[in-house]
Amino acid sequence: MDKLVIEGGVRLVGTTEVSGSKNSLLPILAATLLTKDKCVIRNAPDLRDTLSMLRILRFLGLNTDFKENIITIRPNGLEKYEAPYKLVSTMRASFCVLGPLLARYKKAKVSLPGGCIIGVRPVDLHLKGLSKLGARLQIKEGYVFAEAKRLQGDHIYLGGPFGSSVLATGNVMMASTLARGTTVIESAACEPEVVDLARFLIKMGAKIKGEGSPTIEIQGVKELHGVDYEIIPDRIEAATLIMAAAVTRGEVLVKRARAEHLTAVLEKLKDVGVTLKNVKDGIFVKGTQKKFKPFDVVTLPYPGFPTDAQAQFMTLMSITEGISVITEKIYPDRFMHVAELNRMGAQIKREGPYAVVHGIKFLSGAPVMASDLRASAGLVLAGLVARGKTEISRIYHLDRGYEQLDAKLKKLGARIERVKE
Repeated sequence: MDKLVIEGGVRLVGTTEVSGSKNSLLPILAATLLTKDKCVIRNAPDLRDTLSMLRILRFLGLNTDFKENIITIRPNGLEKYEAPYKLVSTMRASFCVLGPLLARYKKAKVSLPGGCIIGVRPVDLHLKGLSKLGARLQIKEGYVFAEAKRLQGDHIYLGGPFGSSVLATGNVMMASTLARGTTVIESAACEPEVVDLARFLIKMGAKIKGEGSPTIEIQGVKELHGVDYEIIPDRIEAATLIMAAAVTRGEVLVKRARAEHLTAVLEKLKDVGVTLKNVKDGIFVKGTQKKFKPFDVVTLPYPGFPTDAQAQFMTLMSITEGISVITEKIYPDRFMHVAELNRMGAQIKREGPYAVVHGIKFLSGAPVMASDLRASAGLVLAGLVARGKTEISRIYHLDRGYEQLDAKLKKLGARIERVKE
């Protein structure tokens, strides 16, 4: 098992580039189950989660090839309709194979999912949507058993207690492409990753309107064909790299970062005092020499502030003198990084869905442990800015969602090494 060792205190300077979007890629890989033709997916990030999804597709009988960020899927005929616990338990997005299996093969057996432990994330919206399409569903022994002679389009409301669901929207949208008639999804997720999935499906021959809005309309078709498609850059990785430049008071060009996907993040950073400039091929970040201003953040569904950038912003808050507050409205329990940041000298108090941060002048290096994907990124940023040495264990969480983050940071001047524990 690897860990990261970081000697903090270095300003990041130079140019880096954002990899493809993990949260776009995983549902798109599941969508290849909807066709009997070859699919080519470009700009695919080389991640633990990518390899996990490819293992599921191979288990189902598909041939996969992954070289130089290009994935080729050749469906030679499905051999199984089951996605077992040992594969699905490693990440939540693998549950997205349920809709495509049900739509194309009329039956599926998919384990209830796993992934990061950041609070309760039920699959009730997935099941509600597929049930409205006519699927017969049973949950037993930790699996969802689904059958349907033919899915039938319907009007489906997918709002949940904490807003819309990206994966549920994707799962129902994929299933609806081969359903009879028209499906309308209300309270659909508006994230760029949902739009990317919709455009992938449209290129396959699906008839979809309204992607990127709360109402998506899908007109079912008889079959879908293979495509060659390039996925969007990862907006959360972009936000993390931008934040890394900001917390170290650095000067970094983050290539392929799309400002239109990061409006809430960029506006908040400008309020704090970070200088940002949109350029032709990305975003230029300059850490101000003035004091950062304390600030408040409320996580919300897109286009609001992303919960996946909350931990990274907490690191910035911890070294911004004054009192800042984070309100977590997506996953109220997503504060496992608080204790680790406090080990580094931060003064953070958790109060239900709120985290109150009393900013200090500097953090101190310490041994810390990653608890989930985005908490890992927050701890890396803390290590970059802390005085002394920080050792971060359990970085397999980080490798689930960031392609060679340590190498990218090292290229910018960070003193960071990956070593065996």
